[in-house]
Amino acid sequence: MGLSPGNGHPYSWAAICNGYDAVAMKHCPFPAIPAYLAERRFPDDRIPDVEVTHIWTQDNSASRGIAAASLIPHVVADPAEMIGAVDAILLARDDAPNHYQLAAPFLEAGLPVYIDKPLALTRTAAHRLLDLEKYPGQIFTGTPLTYCAEFQLDQRRREQIGEIGHISAVTPKYWGTYAVHVIEPALALLGTFEAPVQHKLAVAGSRHMLSVAWASGQSAQFLATGSLAAPLALHVFGARGHAVLEFRDSFSAFKTAIMRFLEGIRSRRRMFDRDLCLAGARLIELGNAKD
Repeated sequence: MGLSPGNGHPYSWAAICNGYDAVAMKHCPFPAIPAYLAERRFPDDRIPDVEVTHIWTQDNSASRGIAAASLIPHVVADPAEMIGAVDAILLARDDAPNHYQLAAPFLEAGLPVYIDKPLALTRTAAHRLLDLEKYPGQIFTGTPLTYCAEFQLDQRRREQIGEIGHISAVTPKYWGTYAVHVIEPALALLGTFEAPVQHKLAVAGSRHMLSVAWASGQSAQFLATGSLAAPLALHVFGARGHAVLEFRDSFSAFKTAIMRFLEGIRSRRRMFDRDLCLAGARLIELGNAKD
């Protein structure tokens, strides 16, 4: 299910599962997607044993374009038509205020649902969605960047950096849709999901910068640059060293996340960290505050 402004996931997630039509994909309005798909070898690089079979978006013409590009055989006029026809749902929209309304009928029907990041813009809204789960692993959510290779520190690098005291993170685009991409990986590296004891928000036009500090003495700063160009990166500061981690590989991150969702379906296990998700929602909420 798609579509939300500025979000090409319906094209890319389906292509990662199905493969794609190179000619039709040229019409994708997100040129980065055909570019990184072209760097892969299909069908070898698609996820085996899974197929995106149905698509619904608010725009039937857009649905047909995505279907042609990403080899989706069925376009439906009403999302309810998918209940009974599919095994799971990819809710490939990042407009979080619409997640509850869109996901609830499928969760009530017992279908597993991958809800695009961010799950919600407040902890209350996140709890409301998570409380719809009928069994562990029914919902999968969060940023795929939590699992990306670029944002991991192996034991050797951790020893070189030492105990992490501060992370300065930057993401392009807008707080409500993109801040989660650096908040969740940063919290995972810091290993803290507690409420901060101090926070400060600065907003300048479309830019949001949230600074937080925890009782542990750790701190972080998160900048969403809005309309300004920026890398997606974490600057990690430790007792002995410093590292710059920059995200580069969208295909691998998305593929890993979808495969985790599939593993959760098969094993009936939750494949994302609920506490991390809720801690991230808390910081997203602080960064959206008007006062």
